[in-house]
Amino acid sequence: MAELVLYTNPMSRGRIARWMLEEAGVPYRTEIVDYGPSMKGDAYRAINPMGKVPALRHGDTIVTESAAICAYVADAFPETGLAPPLGSHARGIYFRWMFFAAGPLEQAVTARSMGWQVPGDKAGFSGYGDSLERVLDTLESALGDDYILGKTFSAADVYVGSHLAFGMRFKTIEARPKFVAYVERLFARPAKQRAEQIDNASLPPPPAAGQG
Repeated sequence: MAELVLYTNPMSRGRIARWMLEEAGVPYRTEIVDYGPSMKGDAYRAINPMGKVPALRHGDTIVTESAAICAYVADAFPETGLAPPLGSHARGIYFRWMFFAAGPLEQAVTARSMGWQVPGDKAGFSGYGDSLERVLDTLESALGDDYILGKTFSAADVYVGSHLAFGMRFKTIEARPKFVAYVERLFARPAKQRAEQIDNASLPPPPAAGQG
C-alpha cells in the first residue's frame, strides 16, 4: 500500500484529518508542521502552496482541505464503510451535509465572526443566504438521534461534528441541545479519543511558572 503521510499541527484543523485516519484504521505517518517559517517555507509549500495544514500525501497524490481529506480517505479505503457506495441514495445525503458544513456553515460562521452582514437584497449572492441562524436551522434538520446517515456513522460525521464542536467551544455556533448531544455521541467514539490523545501529546508544553 502506498504510504500515507499526514502533515498537521495539533493546534489546527489537522485534528479533523487525524480523527478521520483513526476511524479508517489505516497505517499513516505524521509530520508536524510548525506555524511560521516551517509552514510558510518552500519545503512545505511544495506540498500545499497555501502554506496551511492539514495536507495528506498518499503515494504521489496530495489532498488538502479537511472535507476533501475526509472524503478521499473514505473512498480510498472503501472496506472501512466510512462512505456510502457509489450510486446509493445515501451517498447523496452524505455529500450534501459534508459540503454544507464546508460551504454555507463555515462561510456563515466566518461572516458572523468578522461582523459582516449580507444586505437583505444581496442574499442571493451569498452561499449561505442571509443569516447564520438559517444555516443552523437547516443543519439541525439533518440530525436525528444517531448520525447524518441514521444508524450508520460516516466521514460526514467526522467533518460536520468537528465544525459543530469547534464552533460551540469558541461560542461561534449556538450550543443547541441537538448539536450538543450529537457531538457528545461522536466524541465518545474510540477513534476520536485516540486521535485526541495523539494530538494532545504533540501540543507544545505550557510556559513555565512566571513566564508568558
